[in-house]
Amino acid sequence: MENQLKVLYVDDEENNLISFKSMFRKLYKVYTAISAQEALQIIENNEMGIIISDQRMPGCTGIQFLAQTIETYPNTIRLLITGQTDIDTVIEAINTGQISKYIQKPWDWDKFTLTLEYCADLYRSRIQLAEKNAQLEKTNDELNRFVYSASHDLRSPLMSVLGIVQYARMEPEMLVAEEYFKVIESSILKLDNYTKRIIEYYQNSRLEEINDVIDFKILVSDCVESLSNLEPSVVFNVTINQTTNFISDDFRIRVILNNLISNAIKYNNPNTPKHCVTVTVNTNLQGAEIEISDNGIGIPQIYIENIFQLFFRTPTTSKKQGSGIGLFIVKEALEKINGSIKVKSTSEIGTTFNIFIPNKNPK
Repeated sequence: MENQLKVLYVDDEENNLISFKSMFRKLYKVYTAISAQEALQIIENNEMGIIISDQRMPGCTGIQFLAQTIETYPNTIRLLITGQTDIDTVIEAINTGQISKYIQKPWDWDKFTLTLEYCADLYRSRIQLAEKNAQLEKTNDELNRFVYSASHDLRSPLMSVLGIVQYARMEPEMLVAEEYFKVIESSILKLDNYTKRIIEYYQNSRLEEINDVIDFKILVSDCVESLSNLEPSVVFNVTINQTTNFISDDFRIRVILNNLISNAIKYNNPNTPKHCVTVTVNTNLQGAEIEISDNGIGIPQIYIENIFQLFFRTPTTSKKQGSGIGLFIVKEALEKINGSIKVKSTSEIGTTFNIFIPNKNPK
């Protein structure tokens, strides 16, 4: 009896209540009420799977009563019974009372039985879905806390070790270990870069789009300045033509530029005497066209279609420090802000990325 679905039937005609309970008491745990007020008292501490109400009752219509149950029990299935055939009543019942089914008097018991079976299945599905959603929210929350904690906890000891290595290199007697320090420093920077990419991926996938006023001169300058220490010999050519207000997501644009510029720096061509990275930005009312090009090792044509896949690395780039995440994050970030990206590349000549980011400025 405890596992039976709870069904409440409200009607001001007692004979109908008796007939209904007698018909369905073996299939469901049936409650009956002769008024809306009595029904509200019953459901105060009992969640019903199905609530059935007659439309015409003294003091309160069925629609008005059912509407009062929505906030407390959103998953409950609601049925309205009436002898009226007015289409306006049907519309009001659906819009106001969230009615799943509309039954006319006098009803057919076989059809009524099938209707209740359908509503019982629908209610159970809603409960299962609500439970799954609750589990997913819990899992998602735990994953969020884990990624945030793990990523930041990883970076702290890495920076401590890096600081010790850099301090030790300044000691004269430690110069003999310079090659070892280079290997240690390279490994730390590689792991730190990978950790930062995890954080970027996490933030990009979780955060809602936030529209900011973008000043590309400041934004590009910040990116170049923060990345120039990766290879001090790189020559930067930056051109910014911004004549209009530009609105977009500052965080995601920084993620895009940081990844593309760092790749342009990283994948240099050892046979080229001067490694150059060019960044050009042109904005208008429709959007920003950004071009980032280099004269590095380039990307073989057979791999162009795959470079935005997660963890994909070409044979030529696998020798360099990289995680295979950067371009995937770029693509994901652009999709979040409705942008697009194209790439042209020639082996041993260089690579050019062309990005378009729409301007969210309503004017």
